Amino acid sequence: MRIRSIRTALLAVIMIVMSSASFGQVRISVSFGPPPLPVYEQPVCPGDGYIWTPGYWAWSDDDGDYYWVPGTWVEAPEVGFLWTPPYWGWADGAFVYYDGYWGPQVGFYGGINYGFGYFGEGFAGGRWDNGHFFYNRSVANVNVTIIHNVYNETVVNRTENRISYNGGEGGVNARPTARDEAAARDRHIPPASAQVQHMQAARGNPELRASANHGKPPVAATARPGQFSGHDALPARAAGGTYNPPANRGAAQPRSENNARPATAIHPHDLPPMERPAAPNTGNAKTDQKYQQQQQQLQQKQDQERQRLQQQQEKEHQQLANQNANDARKQQTEQKHQQQTQQLQQKHVQQQQRLQQRQAPPSRPQAAPPKEKQK
Repeated sequence: MRIRSIRTALLAVIMIVMSSASFGQVRISVSFGPPPLPVYEQPVCPGDGYIWTPGYWAWSDDDGDYYWVPGTWVEAPEVGFLWTPPYWGWADGAFVYYDGYWGPQVGFYGGINYGFGYFGEGFAGGRWDNGHFFYNRSVANVNVTIIHNVYNETVVNRTENRISYNGGEGGVNARPTARDEAAARDRHIPPASAQVQHMQAARGNPELRASANHGKPPVAATARPGQFSGHDALPARAAGGTYNPPANRGAAQPRSENNARPATAIHPHDLPPMERPAAPNTGNAKTDQKYQQQQQQLQQKQDQERQRLQQQQEKEHQQLANQNANDARKQQTEQKHQQQTQQLQQKHVQQQQRLQQRQAPPSRPQAAPPKEKQK
């Protein structure tokens, strides 16, 4: 039996934690906008196959404040996939957060000029070619003695601003193009576990809060996720502009997409359906059938695990109701349920990613350069 009254009463006080497995969806809304984007340099790419993910302002409901998630280089979860950054947009009288995702095309990210190839539409920092990612040296900071997959293509940056949100007063005026809408219909992969851990580490760093750094974070970009110290952790050179948050800034409010489910999943039945990968197409019918069976078995297992956790949590709700538990105990239980649900969701996402990686066809090896003839 579901004790809906408990969930309804506590949704407003449970902290909002961004999930790793929901992407492109409305997550939270805030009454005032994020600070301008800080000015910073891009660290050197740490290795072949890493793709730049720009820094952004996220929201912490713990203290009602924005915090900076440093830009970082991340290994692509799948050959051919690119990163669509998250963004803030003005909608229905509030600033709303939309999560980022991986996909075969870069989708809409609010027209925000994040720099380093993300100039408001698409991505000019590199491209995939025959299973290898090639870096545009005019945009990406790459050591060519280590990485040889490079090219030079001049990119005109038409929007010179540090605005960090779409719409509203002073926001970027951009709408999805036909190409963006097509990208939204492609198969997506949520932020990788390394990105989620990177974001969580940033949220736990008091120096990255906007109220502490005033829009100029001491760590603006890192060479690898979660590495917030050392010579590859670069500070912001300047704030992108003045930032004057309201004195009575408060907690963000939960939002739902089409009022279908809470913005933050508290229980398994609040979670969106898992994004199922497309049918394998390796060119070998027997191999494709084997992979399809593996996908179906994993889906059935994950659905069963969601059901078991849902039943367990509903049983605990019933026990609280029978014991006339106080509000503090109810809130503690709901926080535990939220953590359980998000851990299960992250586990399922990682399982899907590992399965897709095993099923991915091997990339074509790069041809070795010709040997010079001895004179």
